[in-house]
Amino acid sequence: MLRRRTVLRAAAAVLAAPALARRAHAEQWPGVTDTEIKIGNTMPYSGPASGYAAIGRTEAVYFRMINEQGGINGRKVNFITYDDAASPPKTVEQIRRLVEQDGVAFLFNTLGTASNTAVVKYLNQKKVPHLFLATGADKWGDYKEHPWTIGWQPSYRTEAQIYAKYIQRERPKGKLGIIYQNDDFGKDYIAGIQDVLGAEAMKDVPTVSFELTDATVDSQLVSLKSAGCDVLMNAASTKFAALVIRKVSELDWHPLHLMSNVSVSVGVVMNPAGPERGIGIVSSAFLKDSTDPAWAKDPGMQGWRDFMAKYYPDGDLKDSGNVYGYGLPQTMVHILRACGNDLSRKNIMHQALSLDHLANPILLPGITQTTSPTNYRPLRQLQMMRWNGKTWDRFGDLIEGANV
Repeated sequence: MLRRRTVLRAAAAVLAAPALARRAHAEQWPGVTDTEIKIGNTMPYSGPASGYAAIGRTEAVYFRMINEQGGINGRKVNFITYDDAASPPKTVEQIRRLVEQDGVAFLFNTLGTASNTAVVKYLNQKKVPHLFLATGADKWGDYKEHPWTIGWQPSYRTEAQIYAKYIQRERPKGKLGIIYQNDDFGKDYIAGIQDVLGAEAMKDVPTVSFELTDATVDSQLVSLKSAGCDVLMNAASTKFAALVIRKVSELDWHPLHLMSNVSVSVGVVMNPAGPERGIGIVSSAFLKDSTDPAWAKDPGMQGWRDFMAKYYPDGDLKDSGNVYGYGLPQTMVHILRACGNDLSRKNIMHQALSLDHLANPILLPGITQTTSPTNYRPLRQLQMMRWNGKTWDRFGDLIEGANV
């Protein structure tokens, strides 16, 4: 009898070992338990950059759908997203709250160049994965400077290089003027254009800036028109991009107008500005545009439309933020599933740096996601496009950033 009890106790111990091991590991993994994984996020749900708020809302809905489907490897996602109003001091406060009070496993898709700049050193010192930032600042590709931080979308500097090449082809004798947001986001566009035109040529390029707290950009645009500019580079986020489009029209000014691809949303920028006012504006894309008839029968975009109808019926189908916010969590879910039962911060970061031509249904055909310990830029390709008054018409081939 004694022997039988000993055997039963031994068998029970063997069966319990994996569960005990999971609990022991989970205690060492911030933000992870046997049943939950906490993901942190900041987003400008208020303030001058609130045009991007749809991204965070859609991501929250997507993770809720994943939880309804059983979660990830048996764990539900607790997606904690706070409003930082695109104010760096507020971002610092909210990120510290997420890390030190909420105890998240990692940060995901935090939005804004200035906002992320304010917290990048803190997160890297803490060795908290800072994944797929919602900003294309060129510096997020610097794996030596901040190895725990990785961007997602193509670099703004690369995008600006593409525009500069386009200007050289289409308006070789044109006079370029630049209006830019006075932060690292806007300055990346100046740097990219200078990469192509050269420092000497840039001395003759009028540049005007604005702050996110400014009420208008009227005087800046009047000065560029008065300087005789017939080419305009518009390096502005959503609210100000719309203001630029509107004012250029009011001035009866007709430059070759190029605009940052973070501001191409039909619902948030083009329609509020007046869709007819933006006809001819040139930008670039890496995402499928929900207003483009070319994707009417596309399986990936149909999946997005089905998702919106079932889980987010109040979402604006013309807002590209809702497309972006549907695609990014899919990459994140792929990474967490690849982690298996090792949800240590080190392994989460390792899997984020192991993407090998990963497809995503919202990306343009031919564009995939690839990362490595020395490649912190998952996306490097863009396609040019032009606004026709109703939607964006893509033209030309995909352009590989490294070849610009």
